[in-house]
Amino acid sequence: MKRFAALLCCALALLTASCGSRRNRIVIGSKNFTEQLILGELLAQQLENKTGLPVERRFYLAGTYICQQALLAGRIDMYVEYTGTALTAILKEKPSSDHQEAYERVKRGYARQFGLAVGEPLGFDNTFAMVIRGEDARQLNLRSLSQAAKYAPQWRAGFGYEFMERPDGYQGLARTYSLRFGAPPRIMDLGLLYRALKDKEVDIVAGSATDGLISALGFVVLDDDRHYFPPYDAVPIVREQVLGEHPEVQTALARLAGKITEADMRRMNYAVDGEHRDAKQVVAEFLGQKGL
Repeated sequence: MKRFAALLCCALALLTASCGSRRNRIVIGSKNFTEQLILGELLAQQLENKTGLPVERRFYLAGTYICQQALLAGRIDMYVEYTGTALTAILKEKPSSDHQEAYERVKRGYARQFGLAVGEPLGFDNTFAMVIRGEDARQLNLRSLSQAAKYAPQWRAGFGYEFMERPDGYQGLARTYSLRFGAPPRIMDLGLLYRALKDKEVDIVAGSATDGLISALGFVVLDDDRHYFPPYDAVPIVREQVLGEHPEVQTALARLAGKITEADMRRMNYAVDGEHRDAKQVVAEFLGQKGL
């Protein structure tokens, strides 16, 4: 926890140091994994194309908490968050299994507590995915987390720091499915999880449903058959001041509502992670294909 606090302080210090006058400039942030890079670039290109405003990109700002603090401090103007994360990790409320209810609670809570606007959902739900190797799934005939629980004592788990700490993460999952691993889960950088699983350094990881590498590497997502995870619909979070000063920003963002399917997100993630293409090019092609 001390290490995380130190990282948080360093990241915010860097943001503060780099912050200057930017009255007519929109600053877009992202968390530190591929999908967030793509979504940040998506917001950036949409605003550049539709508003003509200059956009600054401040991507890879570590996790949820740092992005939230950067927004509140005015170091960034917007980033894409997920409703389940916003509801449980930021608002500290109980999760909801209903997509619309979760969205409305997040929208009200962010406006009331933080003065932040929550845009309309982009169209896909990026829920947590508990991922194992395909060969293990076939050999053990595993399809669900309930079935996998009895093998947990022989497995090594690899999770990101945030998944270990957040209220909708590991502790609750372990209670729900009686997961008892033989050793404490390894805390790993999100970018290393699938490589570690492929190289058999771990046997189960917490990924995301829209990760393009899951199918490409022959991995299997275990069914959350007890419905532990809430919906994680992707939504833009924006400073109200920005919308007040630039109403055209809200119009541009509204055009993205419902435009990204889970399949779209998986394809873009794989284009960057699997094919090693430039995220700017991938996003530009997507916007063109969607007529945006």
